[in-house]
Amino acid sequence: MTTFNIPNMSCGHCKATVQKTIHAIDPEAQIDFDMASRRITLDSRAKPDDIKAALAAAGYPATLAK
Repeated sequence: MTTFNIPNMSCGHCKATVQKTIHAIDPEAQIDFDMASRRITLDSRAKPDDIKAALAAAGYPATLAK
């Protein structure tokens, strides 16, 4: 499991875009959203750097949560 902070994710449209972006890389990825803290927890076979690059390209730059 990997957790990302996505500060630009603030609404349902944002959530849908983030989900679509991740599923384009890994259709079987499991994503748990925490909209209040603007975080996702992700179970995916894709590399975190690939996820970060795809999210940034979609307008949602992400950082790994600590």
